[in-house]
Amino acid sequence: MKKDRVGFIGLGNMGGRMTRRLVDAGIEVVGYDADPARAAAAGARAAGSVREVVEAADVVMLSLPDSKVVEAVVEGEGGVLSACRKGQVVADLSTAAASSTIRLAGRFAERGAAYVDAGISGGAAAAEKGTLTLMVGGDAQAVESIGWAFAPFSSKVVVMGASGAGHTTKLLNNFLNAVSLAATAEVMVAGKKAGLDLHRLLDVLNSSSGVNFATINRFPRIVDGDYLEGGLTGRLMTKDLLLYVDCARELGVASLNASGPLASFGLATALGYGDQISNRVVDAIGDVSGGIRLHDNQAGEKQ
Repeated sequence: MKKDRVGFIGLGNMGGRMTRRLVDAGIEVVGYDADPARAAAAGARAAGSVREVVEAADVVMLSLPDSKVVEAVVEGEGGVLSACRKGQVVADLSTAAASSTIRLAGRFAERGAAYVDAGISGGAAAAEKGTLTLMVGGDAQAVESIGWAFAPFSSKVVVMGASGAGHTTKLLNNFLNAVSLAATAEVMVAGKKAGLDLHRLLDVLNSSSGVNFATINRFPRIVDGDYLEGGLTGRLMTKDLLLYVDCARELGVASLNASGPLASFGLATALGYGDQISNRVVDAIGDVSGGIRLHDNQAGEKQ
């Protein structure tokens, strides 16, 4: 057993990139994914099962689509929980419901293992650069003990509190991300129809009260036909929004602003953009606004 070996379960869009960062940092990674080819692509040693991953490493990381999948991988036959041991730390990097996370953490604690929730932000580009932000919930000592495993793919790690705090913070962040992306997409389509120069419009927005992450980091490239492919899909964005609404309901908070982005990304999925990057929401809004595109780059059209 090596203390500098990481087990990684879920080697998709984000998990594969984080695994590659670990491998490039000289850390041995034993990986498992439903698609066996992904382990080799990320530079990990492929495991034949979840149990094999858990038995091979003291630190196990999960990067899975949602709580339903996390629960199946953790609690299912041959899952993480059945194979974990005292002193082991499992870090869930998925976007998941805090209520599920808290329940799972209790089950791991009964076995003497630690389960920490580590929401991530920054997207595929930040994962590749090693500049992700991690918002973490769980035992502070457990989090500190695996700082070396977070370091290759993150530049900021903030312990938000007890179990579930990390995943709650992630849902709050993703909600604001969805609002700003959907709202900015609508504004940019309106600007195009009004005949405005979109680069000048962005320059004004980024110097004014309408500035947000999408105006700074996304649309300066989208208006030229670069959709920054490889990030969160529209379908996954909708999933995150629904998780946020559930979180707000559980907290007793009125969710008055979720309907807009839910409608926008729902429209995008209905029009065939659901499995493409969520930035394509601007094309969905453009489609129902007279066939508007922000750019003249035909490569940016829906495939």
